[in-house]
Amino acid sequence: MDEARIARLEKKYSRKATEKMGPGPGPGPGRGPGRGGARMPGGKPQDAGRTIRRLFSYIGKDKWKLVIFIICIIVYTVASLAGSYMLRPVINNLVSEDGSRETLFRSLVMMGCIFAVGIIAQYLQSRIIIVVSQNALKKLRDDLFRKIEKLPVRFYDTNNHGDIMSRFTNDVDTVGEMLNNTVNQLISGAITIVGTFALMVYTNIYLTMITVIMAPLMILAGRAVAGRSRRYYKQQQAALGTLNGYIEETVTGQKVVKVFCHEEIAEEEFSYLNHDLCRKQIKAQFFGGIMGPVMGNLSQVSYSLTACIGGILCVLRGFDLGGLTIFVNYSRQFARPINEISMQVNTIFSALAGAERVFDVMDREPEPADKADAVSIIDKDGCFYYEAAPGAGGLSAEYAAVHGSRMKGAVTVEHVTFGYVPEKTILKDVSLYAKPGQKIAFVGSTGAGKTTITNLINRFYDIDAGRILIDGIDIRDIRRDDLRKCIAMVLQDTHLFTGTVRENIRYGRLGATDAEVEEAARMASAHSFIMRLEHGYDTMLEGDGANLSQGQRQLLNIARAAISKAPILILDEATSSVDTRTEKHIERGMDRLMAERTTLVIAHRLSTVRNANAIMVLENGEIIERGDHDDLLAMHGRYYNLYTGLCELE
Repeated sequence: MDEARIARLEKKYSRKATEKMGPGPGPGPGRGPGRGGARMPGGKPQDAGRTIRRLFSYIGKDKWKLVIFIICIIVYTVASLAGSYMLRPVINNLVSEDGSRETLFRSLVMMGCIFAVGIIAQYLQSRIIIVVSQNALKKLRDDLFRKIEKLPVRFYDTNNHGDIMSRFTNDVDTVGEMLNNTVNQLISGAITIVGTFALMVYTNIYLTMITVIMAPLMILAGRAVAGRSRRYYKQQQAALGTLNGYIEETVTGQKVVKVFCHEEIAEEEFSYLNHDLCRKQIKAQFFGGIMGPVMGNLSQVSYSLTACIGGILCVLRGFDLGGLTIFVNYSRQFARPINEISMQVNTIFSALAGAERVFDVMDREPEPADKADAVSIIDKDGCFYYEAAPGAGGLSAEYAAVHGSRMKGAVTVEHVTFGYVPEKTILKDVSLYAKPGQKIAFVGSTGAGKTTITNLINRFYDIDAGRILIDGIDIRDIRRDDLRKCIAMVLQDTHLFTGTVRENIRYGRLGATDAEVEEAARMASAHSFIMRLEHGYDTMLEGDGANLSQGQRQLLNIARAAISKAPILILDEATSSVDTRTEKHIERGMDRLMAERTTLVIAHRLSTVRNANAIMVLENGEIIERGDHDDLLAMHGRYYNLYTGLCELE
């Protein structure tokens, strides 16, 4: 790879060390929002203490299990320390002239019983922490998924999907590894340090002072290495998310890669990202890996000093040999928890980096809450009725007249101005209306703002100025979920879920019966091809319906919209990617679907909108022409040029 190519890739993927995955630059004009690339945050965690507290709040859900867990740790630690202390009388009995076999036997039996209790306690604590940690991970994933479902469309439009997936996989997995192992060692280590220190003081205060003097040196060395390790682990997790995002993007667009012979370029970019991840992993693993040897060597120094000085005390001050033996063991035990924690530094900081990325998503602002007195829309057997919030005053009084009335589907756009980002306005003072049952078409150049209007009607984004009304009610005064239930969409890009054909159609209305599913399929002209499938409506679809043609997938998409019985229908270039014969099937399905529904159509093929009640011609976010097909042709303006082929859509 040449230097110029490397420089371009570095410019493309590099981000400032302090940046986190953010909202990005926002989507550009055209078909609305677009996906941004993954950001590569770096630096230390913004608040490691807060991250740890949030993680432990998930463990705290099983309080009684934690209490039993801590009791087991205490029992195990006490048994381990007491068993070690039993060596003192055993050794002294062996070297003493007054020692007896009976005393030795009783001491050994007692020592065996103590260690047996410790083994049982250790087994129980291991089982309990696994249950607690897995429950915590389940709750963490649940919370993350629920938050993902509540985030606005803008979040998905401006963040790489693979990087979002990395939160659920790599980041949560690292947190799980820490909860399964490290938490146990942290608590056990803390109790061991306290118990060991108490017995060391009881055994010999002078030797204890030597061990205590060495402890700060070990802590300082650990902090120095951990500071570097933490930074590189944060960068490692970010680079891993970026690499996953690129893989997801490339696999999804593999046909495009092959069509344009982009394999070598894709390999180069993957190689660059893989090398970047490798470089960050080497740094993270190196500084995490040297923690153990550093702490281990310092522990050996402490152990050697203790043994040497203890031997001198045995000769000069009459310190017993059994006391020296157990003290050097305690000296090693005192350093062991510190060593174990240092060996877990890889897991700790990798988990903190992953947890911070998870909490970064969970802390995002969700879609704004509905107003307390927002109007509800009730579905009664496929008919939609307004239900104003109870009580006097405010919206409840204003919309009391609509209470109990059936939704008609009139759409009014009044002086709407909107931009995905503040510095670029997409729609400029747009006004239009659609009477119930009318078909309104939008045509114009790519980037004119056609799809943006439909995004605003669904409240995927909130407008900057003006208002959008349905049956005279501002959509911001309607419950968001109820509003979207009343709007069916057929998009150019179809998406089918893993499941049967029947389940995919029923996705439009989960309470629909099998008969209603088949009726919707017939309305969409999909019934005939479905019956030719191996298992008919029970045929399993996987891989976004990879075993179906593009036209068949679109027909299922139309059937899904048909079964919803929503009074408002949005068709976004639904036939732009299919052949002419399939287009006729789709158009017949859509004609049935549009009957008695207010329909908003976005189309590049002007032949599909000739029968529209009104056609809006948009350019640069403004409606420059409006009228039906004949009126617009008579004007000899932009629509006339588009229709007669004198100019092309840009």
